[in-house]
Amino acid sequence: MREQTQANSAGPGDRLIRAGAIVFFVGAVATLVTVAPLLLGTTPFPTYMFGLSMLMGVGFLVAGAGVLRSIAAGRRQARAASSPSASPSR
Repeated sequence: MREQTQANSAGPGDRLIRAGAIVFFVGAVATLVTVAPLLLGTTPFPTYMFGLSMLMGVGFLVAGAGVLRSIAAGRRQARAASSPSASPSR
């Protein structure tokens, strides 16, 4: 029963990856919406485009941190499973 509960719950790395992906996607959509008038030549280059690109960068970094956290958790679990104290005693 406990394994099923752990399998259904998202780990902290998974939550970071999801949050980073959402932030990156919002920044990407906002950038595309802003770039469309620029490509048509109707508006000059807005200064907040730098902020939107930074928003995408922050999302990328947060998702990357989530990936690293998931990798570290997997290594910890593998190390705990292979340690002599984890094996059943006879």
